[in-house]
Formats: sequence, structure tokens, C-alpha cells
Amino acid sequence: MHAVVMEVPVVRETRMGLNLNGTKVYTGAGGAILEDVPHLTDWLSGLPTYPNPLKYNPAYSAARQYFVEETDTVAKDVVVNINDVGHGIHFRRAGPRDQIYFKPEEVRACIVTCGGLCPGINTVIREIVCGLWTQYGVREILGIDGGYRGFYSKNTIDLTPKTVNDIHKRGGTVLQTSRGGHDLGKIVDSIQDRDINQVYIIGGDGTQKGANAIYEECKRRGLKVAVAGIPKTIDNDIDVIDKSFGFDTAVEEAQRAINAAHVEAESVQNGLGLVKLMGRYSGYIAMHATLASRDVDCCLIPEVPFYLHGSGGLIEFVRKRLRESGHMVIVVAEGAGQELMAESTVNNNDLKDASGNKLLLDVGLWLCTILKDHFQAEFRETLNLKYIDPKYMIRAIPSNASDNVYCTLLAHGAIHGAMAGYSGFTVGPINNRHCYIPIKRVVAKSRNVNVADRMWARLMSSTNQPNFSRYEEVVQRQRKLNAQKQEEVENEKSTLSSNGASKPGNERATEDESVLIHSGDRQEFPVSAGGLQPSPISSPVAGEPTPSVDHAAP
Repeated sequence: MHAVVMEVPVVRETRMGLNLNGTKVYTGAGGAILEDVPHLTDWLSGLPTYPNPLKYNPAYSAARQYFVEETDTVAKDVVVNINDVGHGIHFRRAGPRDQIYFKPEEVRACIVTCGGLCPGINTVIREIVCGLWTQYGVREILGIDGGYRGFYSKNTIDLTPKTVNDIHKRGGTVLQTSRGGHDLGKIVDSIQDRDINQVYIIGGDGTQKGANAIYEECKRRGLKVAVAGIPKTIDNDIDVIDKSFGFDTAVEEAQRAINAAHVEAESVQNGLGLVKLMGRYSGYIAMHATLASRDVDCCLIPEVPFYLHGSGGLIEFVRKRLRESGHMVIVVAEGAGQELMAESTVNNNDLKDASGNKLLLDVGLWLCTILKDHFQAEFRETLNLKYIDPKYMIRAIPSNASDNVYCTLLAHGAIHGAMAGYSGFTVGPINNRHCYIPIKRVVAKSRNVNVADRMWARLMSSTNQPNFSRYEEVVQRQRKLNAQKQEEVENEKSTLSSNGASKPGNERATEDESVLIHSGDRQEFPVSAGGLQPSPISSPVAGEPTPSVDHAAP
């Protein structure tokens, strides 16, 4: 379905308001609402404009209606009630404008990449450089080395079409990246000292929040600096836009891991292939990879909490599928099961990475341990389990053909927007039409898989997996059991302390018991006696995670 592209008769000076996020909002005569992006003229009045040099570029001058009108918008929702056509939220359409706000010879642009790796970063860098150079005649383009902290701690890298000619064939980022390092004052000081007037920032949710802060500070200082964001997240969890670049490549590469897991599983008796994919808070990669593969028997994502034991639980389904087929494949997103692991393993996991993201417990190794131990202890069956974690292999590959084209459109859209004087915006497709979206709008919330949508229904129909509808009931029961066990341990400890003696006939805990370790004023947590590994107290079988990827039971 094609997007609805409308012309709404709006001008900058009339019928303007602000929404709750502080975004400029215009209302058209037909009822359409435009969530507009900031413009340099919002704080710098009287800026001169210049004819767009694309008018005289033979590659573009022959195209009909190549320039985008100021009144062109794209509807956020294309499926609407027939009585409400023309209403609803719209965004400004991306593309070149007839007039620009920068003389090309005066432009000094910079590009920075932040956060984790993702297929396609080098393609975006290449196309920003080549687009500025060939379409607008810009000759000063700088690369910021090492993420945000590179603004104030490293020298810049001169970028030309020659230096970036073949970087799209390589994974990673030629500019290097990092997490954190967002010292706003130092960054904007560097931008001001280096006379940079266009900043292109490639990164995910946290990076885009930093980009918005840079835009706000440039605005506060009254600088003529256009800040453009190019959204990057392999998890595809950026709100509003259709998808983020690198996602198609990630889904395609995930097929190789799933295929390998399937081959391993079907080649042995009771074979189970477990594949962990990216997806900290949203399970888009796992869902799409499962649908594309058709070899997956169960897909676990953060949006659908699952439980292990009892009717409708994962273990029951695994045993049933193994009895029917002799083998199975499970795909799990890295953010799935975090609450369940927290309930079953008392673990003070408050650690965060440099970007402020909470470090996740390893759901893949945890499932390996639980499934292997349970099948051996309860069913006396050997579970030949093969665990595959291809996360870093997927992140590091070059983008495929589809993502290369997509990255080109994103880069060119960002260039056209910056040259037209827009700032504090991110570029991305909405209903297959590229738009300029206020960064505030994009980072207001993350996008998650809608499990009430038809796409998830298609997956459930393909895998025939349980829906884990009894999750809350099972978890509440488990919490009560955990509390009772903890109370018993505390009572026993209190009794031993009051008697002033240790447990008779046992100076130290055995491997089958749990002891409490005190660490200053930190919370107590049960650990296995043989080490500091948390013991899964909710499982009927305790066992320490093994680092091996081959989890065949003895």
C-alpha cells in the first residue's frame, strides 16, 4: 500500500501550536495535523536563501517535480475511516527544496557514528559524503573519530568521495564508535570552534537523544548549525518510522544460524537447536527470522513473557514437540525471559553499560541449563542441545542490497533537510515515503512488537507454540514459593545463630545446598555452594550454567 501524500495549505505563521513534546504543530484547512520539525529561522530571523544547485545538475534537472513543496506532507496512518480522510497526524515530506539556506562553499559538515555496530553504517557515511560533494558541491566534510567523545578528544578525519569509495563493502564503521562520552558543552564548543555548520549523527535511541540535546544547545547559543539524525538500531525499535537500516540484513543473516541449528537438531535423537538473536526490548528480528525460516518451533520475545513448568509451559511444549518430531528449534530474543530469570535467580543485576542500558542476563545459557538439567532429572532423557549465539557475527557484516538502497535514501534525505535549513530532525520512511520527523517525537518511546497484530498471529499459526496465557498465575505462585523458601532459610539461620553452633556434622554446605553470602550492606542473595553462581531456586533442579555451547546431557 502506498502512502497518502497530501498538500495541506499551511504556512509558518498561522494556526501553529505546540504539543506535549514541545513539537511545532500546524493544522491544515482540511483538518490534517502537521508535526513539524525545527528550522533555523525559528531562532535566526532574516536568513538569506539560495537557489538549489540541483537545478543545474543534469542528473536531476530532467526529473519532473523533483523539488518537494513546503506543503507536501505524509500521513502517519494510511488505513483510516472513509469519513476521516485527510485528518490525523502528518509529517513533512523529505527531499530537496527549491531554495536552500547554506551556500555550498560555506558548508563545513561533520559525520559521527555512536553506539553499537549495525550493517549499513559505512553505506550511510559514504552516501552523505558523496551526496554533499556531487549534488551540492560541498568540499569540507569531516569525520568525527570514536563517537561523541571524538568531538573533543580526537582529531577529525577529512572525508572525500575517494576516501569513502568502497567502504560500503565492509562491515562496522570506518569512523569507529563508542558508547557514552556525551559531554554536551565540550561537543558544542568543538562544533563552534571548528566552524562546523552541519552535523550528521548516526545512532540509535540514546544517540538521537544526544543529537536533540546538541540541537537544543546550538539553538540556545544562536548558532547557524543544522543537526540531522539518521536512526540506527538493529533491533528495529525506533518509533514512528517503518524500519531502521540494517534490519533486513540482520534477518537475512539470522537465517544462517537458524539453518545451522536445524541441521544440528535433526541429525541426532532428541535434538534441540537454541538460537539467541538481538532484541533487547523488542523481538522484531526474532519474529521476522522465525517467519522467514519456517524451521522454528518456538519463538520467545520480550513482549510475550513465558514460563517453564506446568500446563502450557515451555518444558511441556518442548517434550511434546520432541516426542512428535524427534527434534526442534527455539529462537529467543536476548531480552526475553528477564523477569522470569530475576524471579528464579536472586541476582542483584543493576549493572549498566556506558549508554545507560541495563545489562541483560543471558537467557540463552540459562535456558540451556534449565532444559538440560530438567530433562535429565525428571524424564531421564538425553537432550542433545546445541546453542548458537550469532549476535556479533550479524552486527559486523556489510549491508545487503536492500539495505544499501535504503541507506542511500536516508543519507540523501538528511542532506536535503540540512541544506534546506531544518534542524533537530531525524529522517526515515513512514508508509514507504521518507519524512522529516522531530527527534523529540522519535525518542519519546520505543516501538515493540504488537502481539495483537496479524504478524504475530501468523507466527503463532506457523509454530503452533503455546501463548503462555497463564504467565501471571504461574509467576505469582512461584513468587510465593520463593518467599517461603527464603523465609525457611532465614529461620534456619536465625536458629543456628541463637544456638551458637553450626549445623551438626557439616562444617560447610554441600553442593546440593544454598548458603547466604553477606557483602557489607548489600542485599543477601543465595548462591551455589561451589561458587558465586546464582542458583535457580524456582526450578526443581538446580544447576550451574555451563560455558559450553554443546549441552548434551551426560
